[in-house]
Amino acid sequence: MASTPFKGAFTPVAEEITAFDLEVTGRIPAELNGRYLRNGPNPLSLDDPSASHLFIGEGMVHGVRLRDGHAEWYRNRWVRNAHVSKRLGEQPRPGPVHGDMDFAANTHVIGLAGRTFATMEAGALPYELDYELDTIGPCDFDGGLPGGFAAHTHADPATGELHAMAYFFGWDHHQHIVIDAKGTVTQVKGIPIADAPMLHDFALTERYVVIYDLPVTFSMARAEKGAQLPYAWNDAHGARLGLMSRETGDLRWIEMEPCWVFHTLNAYDDGDQVVVDVVRYPEQFVYARLDMGGAPTLDRWRIDPGAGKIGQTRLDDRAQEFPRMDERRTGRPYRYGYTAATRDLYDVVYPAGTELEDLPDEAFDNTLIKHDLERGTQQMRQFGRGAYVGEPVFVPSGEAEDDGYVLSYVNNPARGAADLVILSAQDFTGEPVATVHLPARVPLGFHGSWIAD
Repeated sequence: MASTPFKGAFTPVAEEITAFDLEVTGRIPAELNGRYLRNGPNPLSLDDPSASHLFIGEGMVHGVRLRDGHAEWYRNRWVRNAHVSKRLGEQPRPGPVHGDMDFAANTHVIGLAGRTFATMEAGALPYELDYELDTIGPCDFDGGLPGGFAAHTHADPATGELHAMAYFFGWDHHQHIVIDAKGTVTQVKGIPIADAPMLHDFALTERYVVIYDLPVTFSMARAEKGAQLPYAWNDAHGARLGLMSRETGDLRWIEMEPCWVFHTLNAYDDGDQVVVDVVRYPEQFVYARLDMGGAPTLDRWRIDPGAGKIGQTRLDDRAQEFPRMDERRTGRPYRYGYTAATRDLYDVVYPAGTELEDLPDEAFDNTLIKHDLERGTQQMRQFGRGAYVGEPVFVPSGEAEDDGYVLSYVNNPARGAADLVILSAQDFTGEPVATVHLPARVPLGFHGSWIAD
């Protein structure tokens, strides 16, 4: 293969590992009983087509099980779709496939109704995993899904309902899907849409499902050239936000400035208006290449449905991604958010041809950011040179919004392996509460969850 994005911090690991009784520095909070899981692309071989794009590589889930102050185990497991099963000399797992989109789900891993699911977008179904991360098989929730599912979901903390927005290049619509707390699909609503746009995430408030219709659409020209991800910037498509009433299903579209959004931090109703906080990419970035890179910023959209207008405010202009918050506040007014800034994701900030030895030292200081959105301030938690850091996941401990812990995998270059770092959200820049020393490297990947026992 001529080139691959799977290098540096994204270099895949070559084997599955199981390790018990992990070494810990500090003290793991006794209330953390459960699993910290994270998904990401990890191609079986860099010679495979799946190694040509970060969004396509076979998913590998990395997990640490904590209980009663101990780190009981670490596991990493490939998600076994038919291709991975065959390559590993195993029988394919039985289950449904939508539109021939049998991907080894690599984007997120979530818990629902006591079950664990690896998710992906663009028409693929989720794969169910058992407690120890072995693959059970693809899942359509007992036939409840008429098509594929979604990479990102948002759970209403009041009802326990899980909302998703599914898309597929062969549809003339998106699907709004609701799954109840028992894991039963209770609603699938088609939303007519033109040009088969990509839809990585959406937003949820108490009143609305907020839908992003942005100018990255299915490209037949790219598909005919064999592109693994046949989507491209489409000036003719335009950009708009949809507000769909959760009560009536009525939908109103509001035109907006073209941009791209992978991820939502949170959204909420504010009187008659709607506030949506996102990591926003400029048009020229997406036009250049649909990939993780560029200089995304944390922005706020204030939507006035009555006037049909959207105002935009810059919350933080640092390059950052993977926004997370206290999910007990999903769809509600909130104060704190967490993001990651990692040089390996944003090396496009530096001029083409820049050699590693010419980069400033701070380029290697990988950073987590805590945002106080009420005060408009940020705290920066920096890790050392070469310590690339993943998505920060908040785990509540007490009732206060920032009374809890922030968990993330962090590369430990001195050991050539990763640590699970547990930070106090209220002492964000202080020493970690605990550091779990893993026996292997964890490449940079995508999204994860704390799934309590």
